[in-house]
Amino acid sequence: MRCKKLRFGRSRIAKRLLNKLLLIIMISVVGSFMAPIFIVLFNSFKSKFHISTSPFKLPNRETFAGLGNYITGISKSSYMNAFGWSLFITVLSSLTIVLLTAMTGWFITRVKSRLNSFLYYVFAFSMIVPFQMVMYTMTKVVNVLHLDNPLGIVAIYLGFGSGLSVFMYCGFVKSIPHELEEAAMIDGCSPLQTFFIIVVPVLKPISVTVAILNVMWIWNDYLLPYLVIGTEYRTIPIAVQYLKGGYGSIDMGAMMALLVLSVIPIVIFYLACQKYIIEGVVAGAVKG
Repeated sequence: MRCKKLRFGRSRIAKRLLNKLLLIIMISVVGSFMAPIFIVLFNSFKSKFHISTSPFKLPNRETFAGLGNYITGISKSSYMNAFGWSLFITVLSSLTIVLLTAMTGWFITRVKSRLNSFLYYVFAFSMIVPFQMVMYTMTKVVNVLHLDNPLGIVAIYLGFGSGLSVFMYCGFVKSIPHELEEAAMIDGCSPLQTFFIIVVPVLKPISVTVAILNVMWIWNDYLLPYLVIGTEYRTIPIAVQYLKGGYGSIDMGAMMALLVLSVIPIVIFYLACQKYIIEGVVAGAVKG
C-alpha cells in the first residue's frame, strides 16, 4: 500500500512539473512572437536617435517623441493616399477571390467529370508552386496585357489566391446536403439562383475564413505590387519602404509609426472575424 501511495504521489508531482514546464514553454513562445510587436509599438513614440542607441528600452521623458513620428511618417510617405490604394486593392481582390472561387469550388464538387477532377488537381498543385518561379515571366505577361494598374493587379491576385481558396471551398461544399439544392431545383430555381439563394448563406463560415486569409496576405504584400504597379500607385508596404532616404539613411521613428498604422486595420478586421476562422478551416480541410 505504501509503495502504491508513493508511486501515485510521484506521478502527481511529475504531472505538475510537466504542466509547469509546458506552461513556461508556451509563455516563452507567445512572448517571442509578441515581443517584436511591442518593440515596434513603443519605439514609434521615441526619437530616431534613441531608437538606434536603446531600441529595447521603454520611452521616458528624455526619449519620448509624442506623436511627432506619426505626423512625420504620414506627411513624408503620403500615407492617406497609400492607405486608399491598399484598401481598394485589398477589398476588391478579396471580394473577387471569394465570389469566383466559391462558384468554382461548388461547380467542381457538384458536377462530376474528368475535366473538373483535373481542374481540382490543377488548383491544388498551384498552391505548391513558389512565387519566385513565375515572378519574371509574370511581369512580362503583365506588361504585354497592360495589367500594370490597380485593376489589373486584382486579376493577378485572383490567380495566385484561387488555389487555396478553391481547395477550401471544395472541402466545405462536400459537407452540404444535396437535398437543399435538389429542393431549390424542384421549386424552379436556376443553377445561379440555387447558388446565390441556397448555397451562399451556407458558405458563410468558410467564406469569412477565405476572406480573412486573403485580406491579411494582400494587405501586407510588398513584392507583387512593387513588381506590377511600381511606385505610381503606392500601397502601404511600398510607402513604408520609401521612407528610406539617400545613402541608406532611414527615419526609424517614422517607419515604426507607419508600421503601427499599417497593422491596426488588419488586427481590427482579424479580431472582428476570428470566431469564424477555426470553424471554416476545419470544415474546409477535413470534411468530405
